[in-house]
Amino acid sequence: MANEEDDPIIQEIDVFLARSLLEKLYLFQYPIRPASMTYDDVTHLSAKIKPKQQKVELEMAIDTLNPNYCRSKGEQIALNVDGTCTDETSTYSSKLMDKQTFCSSQAASNVSRYAAAVYKKGELHLTPLHGILQLRPSFTYLDKADAKHREREAANEGGDSSQDEAEDDVKQITVRFSRPETEQARQRRVQSYEFLQKRQAEEHWVHLHYYGLKDSRSEHERQYLFSQGHGLAENTELIKSPSEYLMMLMPPSVEEENEKPMAPSNVLSMAQLRTLPLADQIKILMKNVKVMPFANLLSLLGPGADTTAVLRCVQQVALLVQGNWVVKSDVLYPKDTSSPHSGVPAEVLCRGRDFVMWKFTQDRWVVRKEVAAVTKLCPEDVKDFLEHMSVARINKGWEFMLPYDEDFVKKHPDIVQRQQMLWMGIQAKLEKVYNLLKEHLTPKKQEAQSAHPLLVSGEQRVNMAKAKVKQNYGQLEKELQKQKAEMKSNDTSAKTDVPNVPNICIKEEPVSVEEPMDTSAHEGLNNGLVNGLHTAQGSLDPVNGHLPGGCIDRVAQELKAFVSSTFKKQFVLTLSELKRLFNLHLASLPPGHTLFSGISDKMLQDMVLDTGCKQILVPFPPQTAASPDELKVYALWEAGDTYDQHRQVLLEIFSKNYRVRRNVIQSQLSQECGEDLNKQEVDRVLK
Repeated sequence: MANEEDDPIIQEIDVFLARSLLEKLYLFQYPIRPASMTYDDVTHLSAKIKPKQQKVELEMAIDTLNPNYCRSKGEQIALNVDGTCTDETSTYSSKLMDKQTFCSSQAASNVSRYAAAVYKKGELHLTPLHGILQLRPSFTYLDKADAKHREREAANEGGDSSQDEAEDDVKQITVRFSRPETEQARQRRVQSYEFLQKRQAEEHWVHLHYYGLKDSRSEHERQYLFSQGHGLAENTELIKSPSEYLMMLMPPSVEEENEKPMAPSNVLSMAQLRTLPLADQIKILMKNVKVMPFANLLSLLGPGADTTAVLRCVQQVALLVQGNWVVKSDVLYPKDTSSPHSGVPAEVLCRGRDFVMWKFTQDRWVVRKEVAAVTKLCPEDVKDFLEHMSVARINKGWEFMLPYDEDFVKKHPDIVQRQQMLWMGIQAKLEKVYNLLKEHLTPKKQEAQSAHPLLVSGEQRVNMAKAKVKQNYGQLEKELQKQKAEMKSNDTSAKTDVPNVPNICIKEEPVSVEEPMDTSAHEGLNNGLVNGLHTAQGSLDPVNGHLPGGCIDRVAQELKAFVSSTFKKQFVLTLSELKRLFNLHLASLPPGHTLFSGISDKMLQDMVLDTGCKQILVPFPPQTAASPDELKVYALWEAGDTYDQHRQVLLEIFSKNYRVRRNVIQSQLSQECGEDLNKQEVDRVLK
């Protein structure tokens, strides 16, 4: 109330709504006028408009007598555009750039809240605007100059003879018949940018007459900005309550959203997506992404999405494959549609795609030729199916694009069971349609290896080494069992007989002191084995709880030799990688080797430090998913070569940051070592 008293009403003004120029009044916004052009004195040579597009072109004369006008440049532009000859088609007939064309663009899509106001004798008259257009200079004359330049170059190359012209008249014509256009193809064509541009170009220009500011016709038209009658019947729109009046001046933004142009079919607006119901949001997302983990789907739907509702909706439009959701075939290929490649109806496409999805529920790999042989579809359709949910791998086939989602499978076992029942029904239908054989129903495990016997991958080599380890340990177990039986037959204690076991050293360490090496990552070495011995064997009584002195020395020598040779080859290793290499080394040793006595993590790490290596405390990010053994990094500090100093500088750099740019490394090496290294030397140090 105090503020209202300090700000009293000085004058009340009557507001009137003028309707004479309704849907005819436009506001033109001109650019900043140059010094050589004054719009008050300039002559408008021509004007034209496209009413549907609200597009205007104005042609204005430039004051060439203005002292700020550069005459030489105007002559040069006219010469470039029209050349030396002048005729009716010339843009600048005076051989001087004496006019400028302005083209318009819409400044606002919704102008219903804007009006032109005229104040006269204590009355304010408002006329709603039909459009707001911004005028910008048009440089189409430059395109014309380029065309003239290309014509002159073509003419300078020399014209063809009459015989050549006669030969050019005879041309071979290729006749092509277009396929019948489907409804989906027609909609895509109508929404394309090229089609919209073509429709805009087809609208004819309507030429206008320009009248100056002081012309009598202009003065007559300006009178229409005033309300013709002051009666209540003329201004019923303005007799409103304050809230209704404000609503008229500032309408809700929903009207603008309804008038926004539709985005292309391949563009997904998350702002528009959030306004749809949950089921439609999930359907649109799955149709665009095609394969998605459930966690990603929840993140796209927003933090307020209900997990139960999302699960209920996603099962209507997608199927579970390897813990991930894949969009259903009938969503991608609705009824009454056909393949754009072969014209096959949607029902056949859905069966073929369901077969591909079912194959991925059985195995991570699918062979394209096998799918084509079963479904009898063209290669393009089969490739589309596979690209929806998999990635091509050279010499292997098509691999499912996402890893197996164990988290979802563990959290929602009821959903997984329901999806398995659905897949059993789909499998029964596919068996009837395609007459599937047993070889199609069971995943092929060893075919990839037998098909390419010459190409042995690293994983296959590890599996072979694991098999060899099992065989060696089986022989070792038989020997120990035989020796154990002999010891039981003797009257003496088993403890005194243990050192007589040939080539076998048994170690039993208390768990509280040192944990045995973790080999759980290697399945072949985790079959009841602890550090190279079966748990039953590890229970043998040690000699006073320790290994004999000679056995300890031999184990240390063998372990030191392995660590030294390994780090001289690779220089930098994580504890996880070192343990993996050590297990492979054990697999290559004969039964009864001293290293089978059991090597703990602490023993291995101590031996690494004793051989001249150092632990590099790399500052990995806290959110890393690496295991603790992968975060322990060891490096050979001195190898005895010429790059020891460079290697030490590089290791110190990585002890401060886990990610460093190459130019920073090169400059730091040059600064610390006092010499400029070339690219090959830096590459060798980094390698």
